[in-house]
Amino acid sequence: MNLPIVIALLVAAYLLGSIPTALWVGRRFFGLDIREHGSGNAGATNTFRVLGKKPGSVVMAIDVLKGWAATMMATVMLNQGAIQPDQLLYFQLACGVLAVVGHIYPIFAQFRGGKGVATVLGMMLAIAPATVGVCILVFLVMLFIFRYVSLASMSAGVAFALLQLLPAFRPDNVLLLYFGFILAALLIYTHRANIGRLRAGNESRVPLFGRK
Repeated sequence: MNLPIVIALLVAAYLLGSIPTALWVGRRFFGLDIREHGSGNAGATNTFRVLGKKPGSVVMAIDVLKGWAATMMATVMLNQGAIQPDQLLYFQLACGVLAVVGHIYPIFAQFRGGKGVATVLGMMLAIAPATVGVCILVFLVMLFIFRYVSLASMSAGVAFALLQLLPAFRPDNVLLLYFGFILAALLIYTHRANIGRLRAGNESRVPLFGRK
């Protein structure tokens, strides 16, 4: 293992995840701190809620890209001979998790970031694209039916974990199976405030096609 390369790219994964997309878009184009509006969250969902569809779409796309690009740094490690092929998944998960941590606790934004859903999506797209494709469908169906982004996100996370129990989606490395359930639990934990609002009936809905 080439430790200097590995450490440098792990740090780079965290710094990439730390790019506060929602915060920078809000300040640059709207002159506001997104964390002081809506849910107070510096993520794509709150950007959709406060700034609208176009800024929200841009923020979501970049946050997904952050997770994907950070996870792909493990492939760079492999190509540089810094890690062995059988270590690839471990470092994909390490780079992806560091990007998610960076998104939630960004060094460039006083460690006040988003919930990491879009960054997790990008991370898992780099590792298990077929499984994530089904989860995206689950997300869209839940969002269309209920119009709660939080509920759709949690449903997609749980779907990812459960899908891997099926032969068609079962990963070669059991670590990814375990990680899927940990990921689902973390998504539920980070949405605990949303769960409270859902139970109280005052969670914000997302309008679709002009629906209120």
